[in-house]
Amino acid sequence: MSETRTQTLQYRFDGPEDAPVLILGPSLGTTWHMWDRQIPELTRQWRVFRYDLPGHGGAPAHPAGSVAEFADRLLATLDEVGVQRFGYAGCSLAGAIGAELALRHPHRVASLALIAASPRFGTADEFRQRGVIVRSNGLDPIARTSPERWFTPGFATAQPAITDWAVQMVRTTDPGCYIAACEALAAFDIRAELGAIGLPTLVLVGSEDQVTGPAEARTLVAGIPDARLAVVPGASHLAPVEQPAAVTDLLVRHFSSAWIPAYETGQHAIQAAPVKPVLAPPPPPLAPRAEISAAVLQPEAAGRPDPHDVGLKVRREVLGDAHVDQALATADEFSGDFQQFITRYAWGEIWARPGLDRRMRSCVTLTALVAGGHLDELAFHTRAALRNGLTPAEIKEILLQAAVYCGVPAANAAFKVAQQVIREETTPQE
Repeated sequence: MSETRTQTLQYRFDGPEDAPVLILGPSLGTTWHMWDRQIPELTRQWRVFRYDLPGHGGAPAHPAGSVAEFADRLLATLDEVGVQRFGYAGCSLAGAIGAELALRHPHRVASLALIAASPRFGTADEFRQRGVIVRSNGLDPIARTSPERWFTPGFATAQPAITDWAVQMVRTTDPGCYIAACEALAAFDIRAELGAIGLPTLVLVGSEDQVTGPAEARTLVAGIPDARLAVVPGASHLAPVEQPAAVTDLLVRHFSSAWIPAYETGQHAIQAAPVKPVLAPPPPPLAPRAEISAAVLQPEAAGRPDPHDVGLKVRREVLGDAHVDQALATADEFSGDFQQFITRYAWGEIWARPGLDRRMRSCVTLTALVAGGHLDELAFHTRAALRNGLTPAEIKEILLQAAVYCGVPAANAAFKVAQQVIREETTPQE
C-alpha cells in the first residue's frame, strides 16, 4: 500500500513479485475493490497493480482535470515503483486512461483491454450537468442512482449487499475530485485517433450496458486495427462485478495470447479460442479522417488560431452544445453574420482572453445582464455560470449585490429567472 502525493496515485500490488505486471483501473465513483473477484485467478500469472482515482477510496483529494493528467499520474506512480512495461485493463474512465496511454506512451503498454469504454463518453453537456448537480446537491443523488447505471435490475435486486456497497462507495468520494473527473470525461474525444492505437486490444462490454453499451464498443473495434469485441451476457456497466467469472476468463485469454514483448514492434492477433461470452469479429475500419486533421492544422500554420474556431469551442464549453446548435441552426441569411460576429469577437476574442477566469467572467456577465434587463440572456448565462463552477449560493449573492446597484425591480425579475434555471439544472434526473 502507498502513501501518495499530488503527482502519484494510491495503489496496491497483489501476486508474485517476479511476474509481469497487469494493471486494473477503476470506473468513476468506484475503488480498486471493484476488481476483488478477479484477483485470485489473475495473480496466478501476473503481479496485479490496482489504483484508486484521486479522492476515491480514501485517496488524497487532488483533482485531475483531464484524462491525460490521470495517465501522467499513473505513469509517475509506476516510475516510482520501478514498473516500466505492463498490460492494462481499465473500466469506463480507466478505459479512457488506457486508451490515452496506448496513444501517447505505446512503448509502455504490452497489451490493452478496454471495458465499458468509449472513444467519447456521451456528450460534454451530460458530464458538465452531472458536475452541476454534484456541486449543488453533493454526491448523494448520484450515489442513490448508481446501481441503476451500473447493474442490471435483477442483479441489483438479488444482491442488496453489493448494491449498498456501490452506493456507499460513491457517497464517500470527494465531490471536487468527482466533478473534475466529469470535466475530464467531458473533454475526452479520441474518435479521430483510434487508428493510431497499435496494440492488441480486447474491447469488453456488458450486453445490457446503458451507459457505454455495445454500440460504443463497436465504434472502438471499428477504429482500432487489432481489436476484438467481447459481449458479456447479463451484465451492465460494471461487468467485472456483475459477471466476474466471464470477465476474468476473457482477461486471462486475452493477456495470455496477446502480450507484445518489449523488443517486438509487430502486432499479435488475438487467438479466436471459443469462450463463454459472445466474441464478434472486428467490423470494417473507419473511413479516413485526413481531411479533418488538415482542417485543424491550418490555423496553426497561419501563426495564430482562427478566433472563430477558438470562439466556437469556448462558446460550446460555456453555453453547451444544445444551446449553440440551436442558435446556429436557426441562423439564416439575415442573422448568420451576427452569429459569426458574436462567435468571433465575444467568444473568440473576449471570453478566450486569459486575464479573467470563466467564473469571474460569469459574475461580470450576470451583473451586466441584470443591469440591462436582458432576462432571456440571463437565463442561459445562469446555466453557463453553473457550468463554469459558480454555486447557487454564489449566484444569489451576485443578484443581491446587483439589487443594490441596478435596482430592486431589475433584481426581482432576475431572481425569478435564475431561480427557475437553478431548479432545472440542480434537480437530479430520475
